[in-house]
Amino acid sequence: MGSTGSLQTPLCDVLECRYPILQAGMGGVARAELVAAVSNAGAFGCLGMVRESPQRITQQINEVRSLTDKPFGVNLIPAATDPELFRVELDACLRAGVHTMVYFWDVVPDAINRAKQAGCRVVYQVGDVDQAIKAEAAGADVIVAQGVEAGGHVHGTVTSLVLLPQIVDAASIPVVGSGGFGSGRSLVAALAMGAQGIHCGTVLLATHESFAHDVHKRQIVRADADDTLHTDAYAINWPPHSAVRVIKSQSTEPYEQQPFGHHADEMPREQVAEEEGRPVYLMSTDSPLKSMTGELEKLAMFGGQVAGQVTAIDSAATVIRRIVDEAEAVIEGFARSAGPAGDSDSIT
Repeated sequence: MGSTGSLQTPLCDVLECRYPILQAGMGGVARAELVAAVSNAGAFGCLGMVRESPQRITQQINEVRSLTDKPFGVNLIPAATDPELFRVELDACLRAGVHTMVYFWDVVPDAINRAKQAGCRVVYQVGDVDQAIKAEAAGADVIVAQGVEAGGHVHGTVTSLVLLPQIVDAASIPVVGSGGFGSGRSLVAALAMGAQGIHCGTVLLATHESFAHDVHKRQIVRADADDTLHTDAYAINWPPHSAVRVIKSQSTEPYEQQPFGHHADEMPREQVAEEEGRPVYLMSTDSPLKSMTGELEKLAMFGGQVAGQVTAIDSAATVIRRIVDEAEAVIEGFARSAGPAGDSDSIT
C-alpha cells in the first residue's frame, strides 16, 4: 500500500474525506449500509433519497450515523421532484444537520441557497458546461461533471473525456469526474485532466452493502461495456425525455432500434413488481431493490459502461481499497519513471 498523501486533493478538505472518491447517490440503492461502508473506507458516502418521505430520510440519516462518525451527503433532485415534496425532504435534511447536500439535473439556485444558509456544503452534478457555470454562480462548492458513459439518469450527451476538461476550465471550484470512473487508473486519468476526484456508481452498486437486489448486482457483473443502452424509454416517474443508461435486458429489446422519443403517457401501466404494497411498473425508473418482489428482471437495470470492469460482488471497502491501491501504484510508477525530479508528495 502506497502513501495516501499521493491522492490528497483540495476536494478531500472540502468534504473531509481521506480519498477523493465520491459514491453516487443512487436512488433506492444507496442506503445507510452502503453509505456508512463507503465513508468508513475513507471515501465519501451519499444517501440516495430522491422522492423519499421526510420520515425515511430522517431514519436513514440516523442509521448512517449509528454506523459511522465520518461525513456523508444526501442526494436530492430539486428539478425532478414535486416542489412541496422537495421542500419537506430538504427540511428533514437541514433539521438533521446534514454535512453535504448533493443535487442533480437542472440547477435550482434556491436549493443551493437554502442548503448554504443552513451551513451545508453543496455538490451539484451536471451534464454540461452551462449548468456547471450556473451551479458555481449559485454557490455550489463542488461540481460533478457527468459524462454520457454513466449509468442511471444521464443529463449530458458527451463523453467524460471531452466534458471533464471543459468544465475544469470553466469552473474555479473543485470538479469531480463521473461516468466511466471506477478504477485507480481512471482516478489518475481524472486527476490528469484537472479534476480533483471521481464519482462512482456502478462499481458500488455491485457490492454486498448496496440495497440493490441481487438480480441487479448479478446483471452488472455479467455485463460488458457494450451491453448497455442509452434511452429515454424508462419514462414513468421522471420528466419527459430524461435519458438513462441501463444494462440491456428483455425489457429493452423493443426500444433498442429506437431508443429515444418515448413519453410516460404512452406507456401502459403494467405492474411487474411491488414494494411494501406499492405497485412497481414496467418501464418506470424503479430499479430492483431488496425490498421488492415480483418479476424483478423486467425492471430498470441501471448501469454504466464501466460495468464491463466489474467481475465480482465485493464489499464496498474492497472496491475503495482496490481503486486507491491501483491509483497509488500508477502514481508511484510515474514517479519512478521520471526519476528524482518527478517526485511529488501530492496531486492538486
